Amino acid sequence: MTVLRDHIALHAEALKISERRGVMLASNIANASTPGYKARDVDFHAELARRAGGAGALATTDSGHIAQTGAGFAAPGYRMPTTATLDGNTVELAVEQVEFAENALRQQASLTFLNRRISGLMSAIRGE
Repeated sequence: MTVLRDHIALHAEALKISERRGVMLASNIANASTPGYKARDVDFHAELARRAGGAGALATTDSGHIAQTGAGFAAPGYRMPTTATLDGNTVELAVEQVEFAENALRQQASLTFLNRRISGLMSAIRGE
């Protein structure tokens, strides 16, 4: 079971991050005309590296320490607008739409890679 998890873990994490980011970007788009709304986003690459254990992993130096599992998400950041609005809203619709489309493509790519990995493992199990 561990071998299967090792083969699909990175793409599964990428899907979780993409899903969370998609919800945030959709919220930004939905609130494009809400006065005072601050656009939020997650740095996909930094979050994936953190969750894969490549960045910021904490060492346990005592048997009483709790090991970091990487299951939680880092706090999202606020997007800095290129043009200020009078009502305090930081959503730039064109930027959000591009980010949303890019996120959807990234999610589709992760699904494709995940599907190919599983298909390859199934072929190996069947002896093909």
